[in-house]
Amino acid sequence: MIESFMLNFENLNKMQFAGVPPYGIPEIYPEHIDIRHLEWIPFNYAKTAKNRESKGIHFYLDDYQFARLWNRPDDYINLLSQFGAVSTPDFSQYIDMPVAMRIYNHYRKHWLGAYWQANGIHVIPTICWSTPDSFEWCFDGEPTNSIISISSVGTQKNESDKDAFACGCREALKRLNPYEVLWYGHCPEEFDWNVVRIKPHYDDIVRRRGNGRPRC
Repeated sequence: MIESFMLNFENLNKMQFAGVPPYGIPEIYPEHIDIRHLEWIPFNYAKTAKNRESKGIHFYLDDYQFARLWNRPDDYINLLSQFGAVSTPDFSQYIDMPVAMRIYNHYRKHWLGAYWQANGIHVIPTICWSTPDSFEWCFDGEPTNSIISISSVGTQKNESDKDAFACGCREALKRLNPYEVLWYGHCPEEFDWNVVRIKPHYDDIVRRRGNGRPRC
């Protein structure tokens, strides 16, 4: 009875990955695809998107908008398979979260990414960290010498936030050595190299409606 329950717990019945110790984080393998010719749109526009093979999906959204992917992963395989590439879900890494919850969110992000790759989907890893102590595990399972995605949204409000973000970003680039970065938000000059920018979807809506200038 206990064994049967565990096999149906937290998606373990669908796939179990060997993972990277000590926490068994599933690995995401390097992708070498052309992301510059993809139009990147948020996941909440996926179902209504047309010409899906020319678009990429990102998850720079509130967690509640993509929690269903973890709760019902098989329901979205067919949809995501129609896009040129998909980034891993940006599950929150707030510094006031318990460390166990942050590691769990990192695990969920990687389980989904690895599961999608196992189903033939091109996956771009979203790199997230919180405090410097998270560097001990937050890069587990990430590919090296590959494409990665980073968001700076919410990290540039003051000098303290900027410094903390820059510290994590330097660590990510040093450890992962990416050859291309899919970037969301303002890109500080220090990291503005070989960057592919994700255009905020809101800007396109404003332009179509003619309601003013796009946001910075």
